[in-house]
Amino acid sequence: MCAAAAGQGRGRPVVADADPYGPRGRLPAGHPAVTDGSPGADGRAGRLPRFRRRAAGLLRWTSLRMRLVFVFALVALTAAVSASGIAYWLNRNTVLERTQNAVLKDFRTALGERAGALPVQPRCGELQDAARQMAAGPQNYAVLLIGTDSEGKECVAATDRELLTPQSVPDSLRTAVDTARPVDDANRFSHHLYWQRKEVGDVPYLVAGAKVTGGGPTGYLMKSLATERQDLNSLAWSLGIATALALVGSALLAQAAATMVLRPVQRLGHAARQLGEGRLETRLRVTGTDELADLSRTFNRTAEQVEQRVEELSAREAASRRFVADMSHELRTPLTAITAVSEVLEEEADSLDPMIEPAVRLVVSETRRLNDLVENLMEVTRFDAGTARLVLDDVDVADQVTACIDARAWLDAVELDADRGIVARLDPRRLDVILANLIGNALKHGGSPVRVSIRTEDASGTEHRCPPGAVHAGSGAAPSGAEPADGPASGALLIRVRDHGPGIPEEVLPHVFDRFYKASASRPRSDGSGLGLSIALENAHIHGGEITAANLPEGGAVFTLRLPMDASLLAGDERADDDGGAARTPGAGDDGARGGAEDGR
Repeated sequence: MCAAAAGQGRGRPVVADADPYGPRGRLPAGHPAVTDGSPGADGRAGRLPRFRRRAAGLLRWTSLRMRLVFVFALVALTAAVSASGIAYWLNRNTVLERTQNAVLKDFRTALGERAGALPVQPRCGELQDAARQMAAGPQNYAVLLIGTDSEGKECVAATDRELLTPQSVPDSLRTAVDTARPVDDANRFSHHLYWQRKEVGDVPYLVAGAKVTGGGPTGYLMKSLATERQDLNSLAWSLGIATALALVGSALLAQAAATMVLRPVQRLGHAARQLGEGRLETRLRVTGTDELADLSRTFNRTAEQVEQRVEELSAREAASRRFVADMSHELRTPLTAITAVSEVLEEEADSLDPMIEPAVRLVVSETRRLNDLVENLMEVTRFDAGTARLVLDDVDVADQVTACIDARAWLDAVELDADRGIVARLDPRRLDVILANLIGNALKHGGSPVRVSIRTEDASGTEHRCPPGAVHAGSGAAPSGAEPADGPASGALLIRVRDHGPGIPEEVLPHVFDRFYKASASRPRSDGSGLGLSIALENAHIHGGEITAANLPEGGAVFTLRLPMDASLLAGDERADDDGGAARTPGAGDDGARGGAEDGR
């Protein structure tokens, strides 16, 4: 509430000018009812946090583009909301102050002219006439005059008895109006004009009151602020629409800026993926001198260095493969002659001097070992060069395992758990290499008996001992009862080689298929070449299969060979041709024990 000091006129005190924002224009402390009840920005200010909460939900989108758009939108929203809030507050105060000052000025003037002209104790009719004359002014407010007649009775004159009555006037306002203040140099009048805002039925009103000093009547006014609130609501909607347009514009601007910024980053990402795929000639087009241009130049320099380094390593690897291949070929000629001589010496070993016989047998065994190593090296170079090819045929797996065991005289040490009739389309020579290395490795480093089991696996992962119809996996007519293409022919062949030895040390297990791997540095020499298991794994890979090694809980190690029932489905017809010039079965010599981890048990 604000107060207005009383002045003098026609020898009787009248209402002075309103000073609502002066140091004495407020109620003393302890009057909580005198508050600003206008609707305006207070109702809409609570909606702003909801917009921020919705915007905060965008944080879960972690792409750089969305973060840029979100930051742009957040900055624009903050600026727009701040500007709109300031504009709304300034316009709100201006509208309310203008209306309030005009109403209070008119009320002050009318109270001085109409009520000040009345006797100190007016009659009720005179008081009612004065109230009607005051309400007939241009501001269109209701008037309530309260006075005392000559008989000491209270007279109440109201222009709108439904709206403005003594009971509808706030108690805090009546107390402030009726309180007389001491008159001194700083306060020339004992009574002042006070005002406050209140709501009646969701309609804001301005309520003001003043008392004519010297015993005159007390007057109150009640002015509707519905028009002003409607104007402020229209202003709030306009500012809200402007804020929304600014937000949309900022989002579009952020999208454009993000596109400009992220396009080089996307090109960099695409180039990095191409570089990772092996396209070492990939380069970025550099334009400008900004940070992204510097990043593109750095990428080009890095790609160039990587390309040079890879070319150097490739050249060294190719030279190493050529060296091994050339050395192997060059060694075959003298080895052929040495092998022939050693075979002659072996035949005559029994007739030689007993002092010479051990040396002769050592030469014979080492010659055979060197011959096997050369053959293995030649096979490895074929795999490294990508020239190894499959020669596919329909193979009865059980017969193939039996032939491998029989050719190496292992029938007494190996148990076969398989049924005849499981036919797969594989390369029989390479399958023999795999079997010979796995079984020979188990016999040499594991414990007898070695058990070889053969199973098939369907598409669902279920193993079968001998599925019906799994008797022909190649082309041509299937025998009666054969399953369709989605049967075992499209499944997998599982061959497990288990021994009963101490197993493989856990630290050696990941390296059993490495070339020339030695589990113990104190035992650098072994009877094998150190390439057998590596060659077996490569032969499984060329079929589209895999070999895994594991230890069993009850003891011993198990090697599991998994091959497709029809390797032509993976290898293709172009790989199923004759491997001309192929050497004899590598890694599967007389003892068959060729393991990459031959010293690992």
